Amino acid sequence: QVQLVESGGGLVQAGGSLRLSCAASGRTFSSYAMGWFRQAPGKEREFVTTISWSGGYTYYADYVRGRFTISRDNAAKNVVYLQMNDLRPEDTAVYYCAAKEGPSTTAQSGYKYWGQGTQVAVSS
Repeated sequence: QVQLVESGGGLVQAGGSLRLSCAASGRTFSSYAMGWFRQAPGKEREFVTTISWSGGYTYYADYVRGRFTISRDNAAKNVVYLQMNDLRPEDTAVYYCAAKEGPSTTAQSGYKYWGQGTQVAVSS
């Protein structure tokens, strides 16, 4: 069982930065691939980025590649981070982290555990 709690959301101006954190409980955190997804108002939840259990593999959606960076700390904190730079109004959404056993995937259906989400709002 893995419990996930996101934090770090807030209101920022376009061009600004935020760093989201996802704290995970459970002794086997290091064996889970992690992902970030987001859901904007009136839209379906979409994939943002994923990282493998080791941190050696990452993949980004085209619309965030080059601006967002995912990383993880398995050793001490059991935390996954999402560094978001050059934020745009279209990045406004609730951001969710998710965990799955096995390899990373962009498919939401592959993730077994989900956090409650953290709101990110970007003003123009």
